Amino acid sequence: MNNAFPFAAIVGQEDMKLAMIMTAIDPKIGGVLVFGDRGTGKSTAVRGLANLLPPINSVEGCPVNSRSLDEVPSWSESTSKKIIEMPMPVVDLPLGIGSDRVTGALDIEKALVDGVKSFQPGLLAKANRGYLYIDEVNLLEDHIVDLLLDVSQSGENVIEREGLSIRHTSDFILIGSGNPEEGELRPQLLDRFGLSVEVQTPQTIKERIEVIKRRDLFDQDPENFQKNWEKEDKKICKKIIAARKSISKIVTSESILEFCAEICIELGSDGLRGELTLLRAARALAAYRNSKKVSKTHVKSVAFMCLSHRLRRDPLDETGSASRVERALNAVCG
Repeated sequence: MNNAFPFAAIVGQEDMKLAMIMTAIDPKIGGVLVFGDRGTGKSTAVRGLANLLPPINSVEGCPVNSRSLDEVPSWSESTSKKIIEMPMPVVDLPLGIGSDRVTGALDIEKALVDGVKSFQPGLLAKANRGYLYIDEVNLLEDHIVDLLLDVSQSGENVIEREGLSIRHTSDFILIGSGNPEEGELRPQLLDRFGLSVEVQTPQTIKERIEVIKRRDLFDQDPENFQKNWEKEDKKICKKIIAARKSISKIVTSESILEFCAEICIELGSDGLRGELTLLRAARALAAYRNSKKVSKTHVKSVAFMCLSHRLRRDPLDETGSASRVERALNAVCG
């Protein structure tokens, strides 16, 4: 993680950065889906944010990054009782991966050599209390999607096969990225993402030059570049930590709840997940901006990223989802 490009040094892409910051403040928002062109800093932003966040306390050697000794699973072979600081976990889930590598499975080597039945943890164990990042999430195989849906809903990974009966906590922030031109995401998985943002290649010469300059400086001397941006990264980190502490005290009035419901009704979004995400994201934004209560401005600021991926397809409406959200906001606001 030490060689991560600084989060604060990413040029533009404000929606993507804000969405990731809000999920870091309140993980219950439910992860971020980032769709757009290749080479626009999607994976860079995930690693940069995880790098600036404070380290987590974990039992040394625990395969699921447990906070305390009583949370260490019984199947763990770790004997250490020491609590250490470790960087925020960021785990990549590559395309074409087998389900055993994701969930974990019987350790074949130990079974053959020592005759011992032992569990080998998978990526879901490593990602606990951190980030699970999937590039090209729209190309993920269906059986892996089903696994992720089960675990993201329950917060627990359950393995019942090969004579093993294992369960462990797997609570992670899911970040998915992809190019919509290469295939659509299954609606069930799409609904699991709290926020959705679109990123585009910078269109102005000035912005493109700034991106090239910063990346070139980083590649030439990563340590010095990180030092130059350390102060800015720490500012963001302090704001996130302060927001985490204050979020439970943020006042949400009845009129704001009505406003959230009216927007979702106007859009015809299915279920109530839209309202809940809208409320949580607006509250996280209020905490990040050091406000004492949620305002309509906060709700409007996050409406696009909370609702644009939850809209039903309308064959008679050729406008994009962002335009439909904007129309709904205008209709509700009069």
